[in-house]
Amino acid sequence: MTLRCGDSELGRDFLAARLPNYDLEGVLSAVNERQIIEYIAALAGPADARLIKGIGDDCAVIQKDGRQVWLLTMDTLIEGVHFNTAYHPPEKLGRKAVSVNVSDIAAMGGRPLFVLLSVGMLKAFDESWFQAFARGLTDACRDYGCFLIGGDTVASPQGFNCTLTVIGEAEAERVVYRSGARVGDTIWVSGSLGSAAAGLELLHRGIELGNAAFVSFQEQHLNPRARVELGSSLGASGLVHAMMDLSDGLATDLAHLCKQSGIGARLVARNLPGVAALAEAARLCGTDPEQWAIGGGEDYELLFTASPDHQFCLLELGRQCGLALSPVGTIVAGEGVTLIRQRPDGTSEEVAIAYQGFDHFRNREGR
Repeated sequence: MTLRCGDSELGRDFLAARLPNYDLEGVLSAVNERQIIEYIAALAGPADARLIKGIGDDCAVIQKDGRQVWLLTMDTLIEGVHFNTAYHPPEKLGRKAVSVNVSDIAAMGGRPLFVLLSVGMLKAFDESWFQAFARGLTDACRDYGCFLIGGDTVASPQGFNCTLTVIGEAEAERVVYRSGARVGDTIWVSGSLGSAAAGLELLHRGIELGNAAFVSFQEQHLNPRARVELGSSLGASGLVHAMMDLSDGLATDLAHLCKQSGIGARLVARNLPGVAALAEAARLCGTDPEQWAIGGGEDYELLFTASPDHQFCLLELGRQCGLALSPVGTIVAGEGVTLIRQRPDGTSEEVAIAYQGFDHFRNREGR
């Protein structure tokens, strides 16, 4: 991707005037996904007074009335990037398109209400395939209690893509942002980590697809479930200081939370839930199950922080929602994310892992 708006001398002068303290040269050269978002945020300018939170969290937050707020999020799925039609059934893809957006609403403690859908398809699209996709999408909307209210359809020259906008709501005082983590907080995750990455790799390689032990991994990639009930309960509890969903991997998403909160984090490898269950799949794929857990992405579990005093209350809340919650680390002073792991000789090491998850523009043009 090249940001052409700054290529000319006039363009650079314009941006320098708008953003006198911004590193234009850094952004306009070897940009990654995180820098692109920062660049757009810097250009956004002043907002309407009703905007409580704009770019930088799972959802934009807009004042609805004196008590409630709107939550708005948008996500895109592109054939060949996010899914492969050779092994991704269209009905499950439709469900996933809804779930990955609803997950953002859940991550802020809200409930989804309305969905807008934009789809791009080949002119000679497969009608039965699209009907199955649409069934999955509308079934998922029904399951999450939201309604498809409009959108757009266009011809696409290269495969299928869809973009969903989901609008939700929440009590203003119950919204949980990424920016509230405090030094000394315990870092929690719901469910297991790395299952979706394992499932994707198994599907991509066509390894033992009939193995019942791997079905749950494959399903986690094909048809994830947004943690709406848990997110709403955590927000209502008042115990959670910061929260987001795990879409790009624990290492990257926790780094985002840390940056927004102005702190650092230390994870403990032996506490990462689900790693042991990944061992056989990792052996077959020739990879490290720990790396799936910290950098695999698409888990769509909830990552949150809270005071260590509330451990038993949080464990009970998770039990009531039918989900295991695991303490995986601690919020610390400073910046960055590190992982403490055991060496083969029994000693421990602490390694930096921030932003080791998925990035659409990593290694762009060899960088």
